[in-house]
Formats: sequence, C-alpha cells, structure tokens
Amino acid sequence: MQQRAEQLASTLPPLLVAAQRVAATVAQGVHGRRRVGQGETFWQYRRYLPGDSVRTVDWRRSAKSDQVFVRETEWEAAQTVWLWRDTSASMRWRSRRDLPEKADRAEILLRALGLLLVGAGERISLLGEGLPPTTGRTALLRLSHGIERPTAAPAGIPIFEPLPRHAELVLIGDLLAPLDEVRALVGSFVARGVRGHLLQVLDPAEETLPFAGRVRFDGMEGEASALLPRVESLRTEYTDRMDEHRAGLAHIARTAGWFFSTHHTDRSAESGLLTLYGALARDRMT
Repeated sequence: MQQRAEQLASTLPPLLVAAQRVAATVAQGVHGRRRVGQGETFWQYRRYLPGDSVRTVDWRRSAKSDQVFVRETEWEAAQTVWLWRDTSASMRWRSRRDLPEKADRAEILLRALGLLLVGAGERISLLGEGLPPTTGRTALLRLSHGIERPTAAPAGIPIFEPLPRHAELVLIGDLLAPLDEVRALVGSFVARGVRGHLLQVLDPAEETLPFAGRVRFDGMEGEASALLPRVESLRTEYTDRMDEHRAGLAHIARTAGWFFSTHHTDRSAESGLLTLYGALARDRMT
C-alpha cells in the first residue's frame, strides 16, 4: 500500500505536491469560512456542466431548448472566487539558488488556496478560462488543467473580465505593472461590485537591491540590458521607488475596499497562504 502511494505521488507535479502540503498545514490552524448569502435573487441561466447538482437544473427553461440550463442566484455568486496568478517573464526570477522563483511560489499559493476554498465548499474558477466556477473534484481538475496549460503573451496584470456582482477575485503576482494600469483594472472590477485581494509576491532582493560593484542587469520582458559600475550608489533611490510603488498598491486596494499584502519568497509559503486565506475569511464576515 505504501509503495503504491509513493508511486502515485511521484507522478504528481512537484508544485502540486508542495501545494497540498502547504494547504494541509494551514488547514490545521484555520476554521471554515463563514458564508453570507445575498438572498435568492435570480442572477443568470447558464448551461449545465459536469459536476453541477441536478437540483440546480431549471427544467422549465431547459424545455425551451435542446440544452440543459442551470439557474444561479446572487447567493451562489457570493460564494464564488476567481483566481489568477502572474505568468509573465518577470516572475521566472530568483536572486539565490536556495530561493524559489516567484512564479513557482505564486503557483503553490494559488493551488493551495484552491484546495482550501474547495474544502470549505466554495466555488472557484481561474480568471480568463471562460468557465463558470464550480466546486469539488471538478473544480480542482479544472484548476490544474488551467495552470498547466501554456499561456500566450502573458501580461503582468490580467485582462478585465466582467464577473458577477458579489463575487471575489484573488490576484497573485509581483504587481510591478504601472500603478495607473493597476488602478484602472481594479476600478473596473469594483464597478461590477467585485471584492478583491491583491497578493504581491517578491524576491527579497527586489526590496533591498543587495548587490554591489559592477553588475549587469538583463531585462526579462524585452527591456534593454544595463551595466551599472557601482550599483550600490543607486540603492537608496531604488528602495525609495519600490516603497512608493508598494504604497501606491496599498492605496489603490484601500480605496477600493480590497485587501493588499506583500509576500517574500524567503518566507514560508504557509505564511503567505495564511495571510491571504485569513483575509478572505474576514471579507465574508463583513
């Protein structure tokens, strides 16, 4: 039995195994999310998908078509969470070999958060996949397939997608896009009545610029290379600009009524997940 389990585990993607461990650790220290509904106000019809409960089928609407339709309410929309993580080239970086790449940490956090949400009975979906949120094994399979599917021309922030009122959105990435672009994106979601959470994932060197001497910096997203003779002379200016950018992100989130936090890759993934999951839980209690 143990040998079979080890064989099965060896076929799973390493980041999925890590996410399962992180989720299991955090689950021991948190309680289920308190869910508040928005009543039984009708929201929309959509086509029936594998994994949907037969109880949600609207047989009268389905009888008018050759498709089977599900009736969704605002209460159901209030229990949906859309997830997104940055897959741009800047995420494939780490300052030391003993640290994970930002992309790998973001994926672990996204997968682990999905596991926790589904375990709490929430309905989830990846932003940009065009699939309605669902729960259970179907949701986790869709999440894995979406993460493993190659993305074309990824950007540092997602493309706006109209989500239902009362839904929640989680964005995980380095969030180094210009503040005006982040502000416009958040504003578009807020106008739809979406509540959101921004988790900035950074390598610790991106905060402190700990390098000294003659250093060559190569752009990861088409930027020109720069050879700096005394990089330490720019440290104060650099850290001031990073502080300003983070303060700008925090202001955008605060103005929108969203959550914002920064997670560093030299910290445990459990700490980042606990912060994010705790914010989601508090959001549901307000």
